[in-house]
Amino acid sequence: MKLAGKTDIGSFRSENQDNYRAARMPDDTVWGIVCDGMGGAASGQLASQIATDALENCFEAGLRGLQRGQERAFLLHCITQANRAIYSHANENPDHKGMGTTAVCSLIRNEILHIVHVGDSRAYLCRGGQITQLTKDHSMVQQLVEAGRITTEEAEHYPHKNLITKALGVEPLVEADYTTVPVKTGDVILLCSDGLSGVVPDEQILSIVEQNPFFTVPRRLIEQALKAGGQDNITALLIEVEQTED
Repeated sequence: MKLAGKTDIGSFRSENQDNYRAARMPDDTVWGIVCDGMGGAASGQLASQIATDALENCFEAGLRGLQRGQERAFLLHCITQANRAIYSHANENPDHKGMGTTAVCSLIRNEILHIVHVGDSRAYLCRGGQITQLTKDHSMVQQLVEAGRITTEEAEHYPHKNLITKALGVEPLVEADYTTVPVKTGDVILLCSDGLSGVVPDEQILSIVEQNPFFTVPRRLIEQALKAGGQDNITALLIEVEQTED
């Protein structure tokens, strides 16, 4: 497995409220996290920091003894822990009341990609000249699309399309979405914040992934988002599935 990631403050924000982490375990299990914080002052930055810390701690503590078939329960447990950490901090610190963060987490083991997410940070699979969005945004605009009130094309330019309907830390409990996808050698998984997916079309993301050396792709994606006028924080985390060595 190969890992590459980068984050950028963007062209407008005064601070970067995105955060990401990733690691490869000795057994070639790989996990990755992208969080996009929200909240006034430094609250969004703090929320994404708390979430990534909690998720990383959960992964490091629980992955080595995790049995096959327990991945869903484990990932949902980790999300619950992160949600609780943010919510508790906000209750104890009124200045940070209402802070929250998106989260998209991936876990690859035994040739299966497991994904859990809350909010509009996304996971994509790039394979064989195609790009597939693996997550469904928890957002107002996505609800309008599903209700048939606007088209997918209209959603790309809809006002306030960054308004999300779920986030970690805002409520005492949160319901995350979980999905799995078999993976094979050559697959590239992209986790990103909406600072990338909101301004760079999927086809352009795929082209950058395919036409650049792997470890330069996060930088190229961020450059393209900035070129497209990306004002938000931008984060791209990539995982490439390689042939397992005996």
